[in-house]
Amino acid sequence: MEGAQESPAESGSSVPWSEEPAGSARVPEVSPSEESEGCTRALEAAPKKLCGYLSKFGGKGPIRGWKSRWFFFDERKCHLYYSRTAQDANPLDSIDLSSAVFDCKADAEEGTFEIKTPSRIITLKAATKQVMLYWLQQLQMKRWEFHNSLPAPPAAPDAALPGNGPALRPEPEQEEEEQEAFLCPVKTPTELVGVAAAWQPAHAKPSALQNISLKHLGTEIQNTVCNMRGSKQTPGAGHRPPGADSPLSKEAQREEQASPPSPGAPGKDPANSPKPTPKSSLTTNLIQKAKSQSNTFPLFSEGLMRNRTAQEKVLALEQQVLMLTKELKSQKELVKILHKALEAAQQEKRVSSAYLAAAQDKDRLELVRHKVRQIAELGQRVEALERERESLAQMASLREQEIQELQRHVQLLLDKNQAKQQVICKLSEKVTQDFMEAPEEAKRDFLSQQERMEQLKDDMEAYRTQNRFLNSEIHQVTKIWRKVAEKEKALLMKCAYLQAQNCRVESKYLAGLRRLQEALGVEAGECSELLRQLIQEALQWEASEASDESVVLSPSAVSEYDEYGFLTVPSYEVEDLRLLAKIQALEVHSHQLLAHEAVQRPLRERWAALGELAPSAELKQLLRAGVPHEHRPRVWRWLIRLRVQHLQAPGCYQELLSRGQACKHPAARQIELDLNRTFPNNKHFTCPTSGFPDKLRRVLLAFSWQNPTIGYCQGLNRLAAIALLVLDEEESAFWCLVAIVETIMPADYYSKTLLASQVDQRVLQDLLLEKLPRLMAHLGQRRVDLSFITFNWFLVVFADSLISNILLQVWDAFLYEGIKVVFRYALAIFKYNEEALLRLQDSLEIYQYLHFFTKTICDSRKLMHIAFNDMNPFPMKQLRQLRAAHRERLQAELNELEQLKAEYLETRAAQGPSAPEGCPSEDEGEAEP
Repeated sequence: MEGAQESPAESGSSVPWSEEPAGSARVPEVSPSEESEGCTRALEAAPKKLCGYLSKFGGKGPIRGWKSRWFFFDERKCHLYYSRTAQDANPLDSIDLSSAVFDCKADAEEGTFEIKTPSRIITLKAATKQVMLYWLQQLQMKRWEFHNSLPAPPAAPDAALPGNGPALRPEPEQEEEEQEAFLCPVKTPTELVGVAAAWQPAHAKPSALQNISLKHLGTEIQNTVCNMRGSKQTPGAGHRPPGADSPLSKEAQREEQASPPSPGAPGKDPANSPKPTPKSSLTTNLIQKAKSQSNTFPLFSEGLMRNRTAQEKVLALEQQVLMLTKELKSQKELVKILHKALEAAQQEKRVSSAYLAAAQDKDRLELVRHKVRQIAELGQRVEALERERESLAQMASLREQEIQELQRHVQLLLDKNQAKQQVICKLSEKVTQDFMEAPEEAKRDFLSQQERMEQLKDDMEAYRTQNRFLNSEIHQVTKIWRKVAEKEKALLMKCAYLQAQNCRVESKYLAGLRRLQEALGVEAGECSELLRQLIQEALQWEASEASDESVVLSPSAVSEYDEYGFLTVPSYEVEDLRLLAKIQALEVHSHQLLAHEAVQRPLRERWAALGELAPSAELKQLLRAGVPHEHRPRVWRWLIRLRVQHLQAPGCYQELLSRGQACKHPAARQIELDLNRTFPNNKHFTCPTSGFPDKLRRVLLAFSWQNPTIGYCQGLNRLAAIALLVLDEEESAFWCLVAIVETIMPADYYSKTLLASQVDQRVLQDLLLEKLPRLMAHLGQRRVDLSFITFNWFLVVFADSLISNILLQVWDAFLYEGIKVVFRYALAIFKYNEEALLRLQDSLEIYQYLHFFTKTICDSRKLMHIAFNDMNPFPMKQLRQLRAAHRERLQAELNELEQLKAEYLETRAAQGPSAPEGCPSEDEGEAEP
């Protein structure tokens, strides 16, 4: 349709080059106005440079005061350079903003603010308060952009280490919202900040000498010489700024003169006017100034001033576009209406054609009936619309009545307001009259109070502005601090990874020395002496390295003692075992470093978020993974209370201690003997000044009075010692010992017969045959009895066998789940070292290896995975059945042994105490003198 066709202006046919054929080399026509508009758009699209004149407070002696300086921000280095003028070739100095903070004080002079760096404080003053806020806001933003653009350190290339966390790079919209929440964006003062400010005259000073920087006198002389050279090259510059007619500006003018004229410009003849219409002198001067400034001062930004005529043209074109848009919209609406009318006409035409095309009267009658039905439906719709119109008319009348009532109410309010205004006017006149009639002192007092109120209002506004800015500054500094903290965390992770790799390399080096030593054997010679010297240096290297180390990082080196006082590198007399201990300590430290960020930190976060403890599946998994050092005392106390809450009574421990002081227990002598043999590799029990041995003595004596059927059994001293090291309280350690002996372990576990302990050794043999058949067949062929090693494991819950961090992880799960955990870990230890045991062929070598092989287990995560995953299924029902069967069998054996013993005693008693013939009796010996 005609109405739907686009006009040439709308379809874009007015563009000169849109109708050129493909491959045409025609140059687009650009009018002078379009050229100026393009310059304006380029200027708007170009990034705004942060520069301008500020007053800097400095100097010494009589010339100390405010000095005008040209400041320019370098985004690459995050430095704020300043010089005496914008035309200087070299800056006087710079301010590092990467670690600076900004401050403005409400009670200072207007426009004054400070830049505080770690080395100095720079005081600056802007022309107005708006300029000051603009500078502060822009400097904050530039500082954040610089910190946000710094590359993050690479993460450690290890699968066990998590990657670097997401960098702090919020979206621009989010940054703007955060900035507006504290300090609304300040409008750019274009005349005082930016490229245009370079051509503004600097603030006048009472003396030219006062503005010269004597501190940077050499730079001042160089800038003066450069300015003099520039002025000599451009004589007769008149009032234009220095460098306006530099060679670069002349080259730009020659390029503008050489450019072809616009053929489409009206009133211009290409032949008679070889030069284009010259631009305004102001625009030319600004272009020349910008080019000359970029040539002399490397930190100056390029830019042009806006052409006001071009801006007016742009506004006119925008208005014309709006008018054409409105006209297009109206034409489209007209087209829609015509479309609807056309559809109705076509529908009527189709109905008429169908009526005429009907061959019989019956068909025509049916069409007429259809039309009648349609007319009836339309009539019903008309009636419904009529009823709706009547209801709307009623509603409109009601609304009119409400409006009239509201108008009356408004009129009453207006009358009341007018009456109030009259009263206010009368009162104001009365106050004025009273003020005029008041004495002179009252008037002065009133005026002074008004002035004071105005000053207070100004101070309040200044403090509000200062508060908003300081909040913004705190927010920005906090974001930078978080980013720096993330980088520090990444560097610490990398350092931990490198230290772990170093520990692995060192352990491999020591292992290589040990294998080489075993290969050489006792052969004498130069190689043997060199190997001995290398081993000695390797064993002493760590101590010398720790003494020379001046910087201590979070992932520290292998320390002598752990947090519970156990030696990390046990001191063995045999040099070969000392080498093994050093290798094991390095491996443990390597695993700890690698698991610190990947395992320990998430585990600590889960424990910190756990809150109040309660039995659950989640707590069970957390206890199996190990309790962090800072949470272990609290968790153990809760586990012990859960076990012995039916046995605890207030003052029970103190009562047992007082009973021990009143009467000496028969087991006291054995306790004293075992105190000195408790953990010889722990400084808390070997140091003469330590109070742990006395605490342990009191705990064991109290338990001997608590449970007279057991009294004291060897091994209880190590159980109580572990509880003391973790809980650091006598009473808590006492109840921990009670919980283990009386509630966790089966009955008769620590009795004189050790019946339950022997039963568990036989149960372990059956489980080993089921879980590790290949290893048990290998040990059975060499007649190796594992109970010589494993009996002590069960009796003291691995207290003498595993290294401290793995031992306490076992105890975490043992105090919650019970003896089943000991079986799991016993099986896991053999599975962990199965391949090494299978390589040993001699029974003596196997026994020697079994005496220290638990100390070689370094990877606690691997051991835990074997215990709680590879050993499954591990039903408690099976454990009870095995225990019952072996207990019955062992009881029968013990009964048989007791019967044999009784028979033997009866036989001896029947024989009597007669001595054989030929042996002198004791009586005869006594009779001799």
